[in-house]
Amino acid sequence: MDFVLNYLNTTTIGLLSLIFFCLFLYNPFKKFKGKEAPRVAGAWPILGHLPLLSGPNTPHRTLGALAEKYGPIFTIQLGSKKAVVINNWEIAKECFTTNDTVVSSRPKLVAVELMGYNHAMFGFAPYGPYWRELRKITTLEILSPRRMEQLQHVRVSEVQTSIRELYTLWCSQKGESAYASVELKQWFSHLTFNMVLRMLVGKRYFGGENVDDEKAQRCVRAVEEFMRLVGVFAVGDAIPWLRWLDFGGHEKAMKETAKDLDSVLSEELEEHRRKKGFDKKVDEFQDFMDVMISILDGRTIDGVDADTVIKATVLGMIAGGNDTTNTVMTWVIYSILRNPLVLEKVKAELDIHVGKERLVSEDDISKLKYLQATVKETLRLHPPAPLLPPREFIENCTLSGYNVEKGTRLFTNVWKIQTDSNVWEDPLAFKPERFLTTHKDFDIRGLRKQRAQWSSRGSRRTSHLSPAHGRQQRLASTDGCQLSHAELSQSIVGTQSERAFGVVEYTCPPGSGRPSSMAVRGIVENVLPACEHTIGDSGRRVATAEWSTVRYGLSERRWSAMPTQLPEWTSVRWRVGILNIFPTHSAHPSLPDF
Repeated sequence: MDFVLNYLNTTTIGLLSLIFFCLFLYNPFKKFKGKEAPRVAGAWPILGHLPLLSGPNTPHRTLGALAEKYGPIFTIQLGSKKAVVINNWEIAKECFTTNDTVVSSRPKLVAVELMGYNHAMFGFAPYGPYWRELRKITTLEILSPRRMEQLQHVRVSEVQTSIRELYTLWCSQKGESAYASVELKQWFSHLTFNMVLRMLVGKRYFGGENVDDEKAQRCVRAVEEFMRLVGVFAVGDAIPWLRWLDFGGHEKAMKETAKDLDSVLSEELEEHRRKKGFDKKVDEFQDFMDVMISILDGRTIDGVDADTVIKATVLGMIAGGNDTTNTVMTWVIYSILRNPLVLEKVKAELDIHVGKERLVSEDDISKLKYLQATVKETLRLHPPAPLLPPREFIENCTLSGYNVEKGTRLFTNVWKIQTDSNVWEDPLAFKPERFLTTHKDFDIRGLRKQRAQWSSRGSRRTSHLSPAHGRQQRLASTDGCQLSHAELSQSIVGTQSERAFGVVEYTCPPGSGRPSSMAVRGIVENVLPACEHTIGDSGRRVATAEWSTVRYGLSERRWSAMPTQLPEWTSVRWRVGILNIFPTHSAHPSLPDF
């Protein structure tokens, strides 16, 4: 009998201990001194509002709907973690100016721990000595304006190379119809991936003669899996004491992805160290990894060794630079095709400021005001991260008159802020003209002059409304989104939306602003079926050839399909667009350097 009583007492004590432990982690009766932001009703025991966010709608839309009921700032419970959600530009401005230092840290998430080298990735590192030192190195050395200017030739070269590959695709697939179908989402992905990789590690992973296809596919799969898993909810992020259960097997997948990523990055780092052993010329091109090796070799930052710092930083730039830019490009094309009048205005602007006798250059972007307005409007309606990655309050503070407790997480609903009917007229309509009139002072890099545009200009300097979220990902925006504008201007040349595209429905996975099944297919078309080629100053006619059989030779500077050998240069100038490829005549040649 005593044994039974002792057993019951032990069981009772264990159960009571578990209950008190749960109440300690999730305590609905606990009150912070002072007024607290409205708490959303319907929280589940232990889980809190997690079931609410796992519904059919994306989290930013679900939280946006709650803002209509509870106001621009409210509190939700994510397991044992309390979170404040802001949905208003005024509160966001207060948060990222007055309370900037208070919200400058990131929570320690399971995905970043396992795949981000134990929180060594700059964009996700907690606020502290490590983050401050890496920020200084990144800002002054890696992503400085001078460094970005030095990399301009890489961006130009990649755009031209990708257009050449598109033309080759057209030649091989057009058949009798003179059309070739192109999956633009994939094309943009390859272009931006090559561009980012060339700037980071000095090589391209798609196309070209010296590409290791197996390694390229391994890298791409690992990066894609990384981006997917970063957006996946891990039980350990909300209920740490249940982390060991690993519901859904997410942690196992994260560990496998971490191994794949580390393998690729370690190979690149070892290769760069071997090359460094040879005497390099002072003026020889240095990619980002070369620069980081020179700066960090042999150093540690707050206990983190140089190799880990380099690999973690490069990984963050690959993931952020490629994914955000590709997402923006796809959304812009999608939005333009849904609005033919916008397409015609962009094309007209290109004809005025660029003409039809040369390619668009980065120097032209400042003149293309309507194109810039189109990109801004796309970013407003379709931000790459509609719900920004969480931050964490490192001390108690007051926000919009409400007391916020230390350790509370902060979610910024960018999508709701940018579609606020109190600020934006007809907020869900695609109207680029608003950025030429009522919001003309909007700066895509994060500098705002009007009250309707806010930004985080404090410790982390996160440009929330730009294609890349944070200065550490400035690579994606290339100092003012020149990359996005340059790619788009090339893409839009000669676009005929009513016949050249088919757009199908798209879906977005929960928590993501990235369309997972958007299919935007372009048709590369031969607009002018024939042209005359002339030689030299005499303007003598040599031959006429069908454009479908004419290619510019890579090793020999001649038109390979012509019946007559041409001299070093001809008077033919051609303009290449993603959707139309056609030649135009000119007295002076300006052939792309393929």
